[in-house]
Amino acid sequence: MTAQTRLIDAIRDALGACSLTTDADRIAPSLTDWRGRFQGSASAMLLPASTAEVATMVRLAAEHRVPLVPQGGNTSMVGGATPPSDGSALLLSTRRLDRIRRVDAGAGLGVAEAGVILQRLHEAAAEAGCRFPLTLGSRGTATIGGLISTNAGGTQVLRWGTMRRLVAGVEAVLPDGSIHDGLTPLPKDNRGYDIDQLLVGAEGTLGIVTAAALRLAPAVLGRAVAWVGIADPTAGLALLRRMQRAGDAIESFEIIPGDTLERVLQYLPGARSPLDSVHPWHLLIEAVAATPDAEAPDALLARLLGDALDAGLAADAVIATSEAQAEAFWRLRDSLSAAERAAGPAVQHDISVPVDRMPRFMIEAAAAAEARFPGTHATAFGHLGDGNVHFHVRAPAGADPARWMVEEAPGITAFVHDLVVAAGGSISAEHGIGQMKRDELARLGPPARLAALRGIKQGLDPMNLFNPGKLVTLAPVDGAK
Repeated sequence: MTAQTRLIDAIRDALGACSLTTDADRIAPSLTDWRGRFQGSASAMLLPASTAEVATMVRLAAEHRVPLVPQGGNTSMVGGATPPSDGSALLLSTRRLDRIRRVDAGAGLGVAEAGVILQRLHEAAAEAGCRFPLTLGSRGTATIGGLISTNAGGTQVLRWGTMRRLVAGVEAVLPDGSIHDGLTPLPKDNRGYDIDQLLVGAEGTLGIVTAAALRLAPAVLGRAVAWVGIADPTAGLALLRRMQRAGDAIESFEIIPGDTLERVLQYLPGARSPLDSVHPWHLLIEAVAATPDAEAPDALLARLLGDALDAGLAADAVIATSEAQAEAFWRLRDSLSAAERAAGPAVQHDISVPVDRMPRFMIEAAAAAEARFPGTHATAFGHLGDGNVHFHVRAPAGADPARWMVEEAPGITAFVHDLVVAAGGSISAEHGIGQMKRDELARLGPPARLAALRGIKQGLDPMNLFNPGKLVTLAPVDGAK
């Protein structure tokens, strides 16, 4: 009898038959990552319904020396929630940890379990008269635990920051099966290392997040969304700086190349460009008002964009006249990745550089990639306001997708990442490292940082039982199968 079989039997005996499944058909959708690039194998998927059940499972897994791969909505862009292909680990799904324990608008805090879908939290906060100010395209499937474990960003980072700033406390099960309870946030707490923040962005390698206390913001009393045509990213950054000087009402500031917009218009049935004229670059800007005495967002945008047009920073602009039109603008933005995928094979990079260097990087890095790899087309879009763009290099026309991804993509990725590091940036801005970028992090990461990451992992998870093969590499577990 294998260690996995003994573990499965032990969990069934301790927690009952509903605590796991070995049904291959139920497990199959969880074995492939969102992009379809990684295929794993697992003989069982654990299905805990409480933090106590997670702790029991982890203690038993440690006893039998069987690795576990935590998984939430399975929306990882870097293979961070896909089990190893050799079947050496079991999946642990947080989908049954789906309670919103508390929403306190007065305190500005909500407590949600790891399996809560982001959109559900948005709805619960709205019902209580407040909001959770983080959103992204996968809000209908991404879970709170996954968002914390990857330190997710999204389209409101400009105003509210990443998950790291929005997490007030974490409840998690550590590799020895003990429970870390950090759900009571303290304004002052000097008891050493911040364990809560250590778990944010750890990709499930240090602990399995089971719940979190999250910072809520006042409900939006009004919003306005504008679409702006500009000449280049430099003009976009200049407009951003001008708008930021007017206060903190600007929550989103997205940049989109003209040819990428054209692909979206071809991809989305019935979609149309917000502007009648053609522009090389576009901006999507959202402003909000959260207090009755704040300037109306549409008036604010009209004033700021009028000044931008007069100053030559914008060529054309339109402000959505209805909520439906505002949502239509955002639908174009949220469909960028899908439209890019539909256009053919491409190497996709989630990168960041200092904000002031981003306009130059977007232009020069794209030109450098196209020159180095003839026939390719490079483009970048995303969150100009926080220095994070998605840098795509598309295959030449007629290239065999499978062969090109195997033979050319690794060299392209290394080339782009070298440019990012030379610009003082990061090879992972908001998607994490997972298994897709693990080797690149080892190649390019600062030695002191890599040593610290490995030391922390070794100290908290010496048997390498939590999400092995992700983020950093340690020695394999003996006898896991």
